[in-house]
Amino acid sequence: MSSHPTPNADSLAASAQKAAKKGGLPPVHLWNPPFCGDLDMRIARDGTWFYLGTPIGRAPLVRLFSTILKLEDGKYFLVTPVEKVGITVDDAPFVAVDFTASGNGPAQSLRFETNVGDFVEAGPDHPLRVTRDPETGEPAPYVMIRAGLEALIDRKSFYRLVELGAHAEHEGDSWFGLWSGGVFFPIIPSAEMG
Repeated sequence: MSSHPTPNADSLAASAQKAAKKGGLPPVHLWNPPFCGDLDMRIARDGTWFYLGTPIGRAPLVRLFSTILKLEDGKYFLVTPVEKVGITVDDAPFVAVDFTASGNGPAQSLRFETNVGDFVEAGPDHPLRVTRDPETGEPAPYVMIRAGLEALIDRKSFYRLVELGAHAEHEGDSWFGLWSGGVFFPIIPSAEMG
């Protein structure tokens, strides 16, 4: 066991603040600190962060924590250069709350904004994917944000994407989808578009 106390939200925030790079994200991919245990922190499906069962209401603190989030072997951790703690993520760690579209067809660009202030253009490095609930068939759309961390695309944005995609090409007449960053992303089988 390590000689320092188990981290809490305050100690993680202080360490993250020290490690923050001006204008960029901390290099969490370079950090491999010892595992210090699990923290009672959870990210709900709607993107709300909870600590000790209470929502974290300070947006700058949530943003700070989001910059030190890391995915390893299917588990989520908050990491600093000296500590690593496990947290619970109900679905995806981020929520895509809006997007802008420009161009059309293969030249189309879809730029997503997350609930914690990240911006990404869907494309080869930031793919879109849609899973289906096996019981209800309801789609759950995602966009890759960084280093294996995805954002669930919120319902209003997904509906806008579907409207936008209604004018997109079908790939081999088998899928209805969207173009972004020169990549076609299948969304719904064409047969289901009826």
